[in-house]
Amino acid sequence: MIARLSGEALAEDLVARVEEISGQNLYACYQCGKCAAGCPVVTEMDLLPSQIIRLLQLGQGEAVFASKTVWLCASCLTCTARCPKGVDVAKIMDALRAIRQRSGVEVIEVSRLPGEVVEDLPQQALISGFRKLTPY
Repeated sequence: MIARLSGEALAEDLVARVEEISGQNLYACYQCGKCAAGCPVVTEMDLLPSQIIRLLQLGQGEAVFASKTVWLCASCLTCTARCPKGVDVAKIMDALRAIRQRSGVEVIEVSRLPGEVVEDLPQQALISGFRKLTPY
């Protein structure tokens, strides 16, 4: 027996996983852009948070995971406070990071950090960064 998965089925699987982990309905987002309007790190992102959600809606998971936006999200909840539909974008970004980390893709190697970075940054920043950017 041969099982064939279509791109649509794989996209639905990713959306379902994101929705399960985040508890958010990705299809509630209607691309108003208010999430990006108040985001403190949007200038560093290659895709807006609403664009990430749209790519997920369209089944473009690879484009989402190729973007640095998921990793730059500070989870500050500004986007969530501004969303007229009540979509918690920060939870979606956290879910995407978790999915990527669970797939075994290493995002940061501690040994590659410059010594001056380790010495200059507050310990809290390092710990939260490692929790956010390293596999479980």
